[in-house]
Amino acid sequence: MINIAIDGYAGSGKSTIAEMLAKKLGYKMLNTGSIYRALACAYRDLGYLEPNNEDVEKFLKNIDVEVKFIFDEQYVFVNGVDYTSQLRLEEISNLSSAISPFKSLREKVLDIQRDFAKKNNCIMEGRDIGTVVLPNAQVKFFTIASLEKRASRRYADMKNVPLEEIYADMKKRDYADEHREFAPLKKADDAIIIDTTDTSAEEASEKCLEIVKLKLEKLQFIC
Repeated sequence: MINIAIDGYAGSGKSTIAEMLAKKLGYKMLNTGSIYRALACAYRDLGYLEPNNEDVEKFLKNIDVEVKFIFDEQYVFVNGVDYTSQLRLEEISNLSSAISPFKSLREKVLDIQRDFAKKNNCIMEGRDIGTVVLPNAQVKFFTIASLEKRASRRYADMKNVPLEEIYADMKKRDYADEHREFAPLKKADDAIIIDTTDTSAEEASEKCLEIVKLKLEKLQFIC
C-alpha cells in the first residue's frame, strides 16, 4: 500500500491539503485528529473530568473505536456512538488536547492508524505520522505557516472568540505539541516542508501532488 504522511502545526492547513490530495489521487484520507476528538467525546460522556493516567487507562479498557467511510466521508464511532457531528465543538477541541498526550491513549490510536495504513492506499495527517505512526511512509510532508496566519484562519472559523485569545491559545498548543513526552511534534528527517503562509490550500495540494507523482515514479523505477 502507498502511505503518505502529512504532519504540521494547528492551523497550517494539513487537514485541507490532505483531503484535497486524497481526492486527486483517489486515496482514502484518515483524519487522526477526528479519532482523538471522538475519544474526547466518549471520555466526557462517561463522566470523566480532568484527564489523569489512572482515569485514561480505565476509560480505554472498555472502548471500541471504529472508523467508517460513508460516501467518502469519514465517521468515527466509539462504542457504537457516532460522534462526528460533535468533533468541532470548542469544548471537545480543548479536551482532545488534554487527553491526547497520554501514552496509553496514543497507543490505542496508533493501532487504529497502522491497521488502516496496512489495508489502504492512504493519506494520513496529524502531528507524529511521519516520525512515529508511519516512519516508512513513501512520501512525507510537514506543513508550516506563521503563527499570525494560523490564528487568523482559526478566527475566521470561530469569530466569537477574540483573535488575541486564539493567538495565545495556539502559541500555548504549539509549545505543548513540541514538548510532550510521548511522540512530540517534529519534522521527520525525510519530510518535505510545505509553507502555507502565503499559499492557498489548492496551490499547496497541487505542489504536493507533483512531488508525490515524482516520488512514486522514482520508486517504481528503482523496483
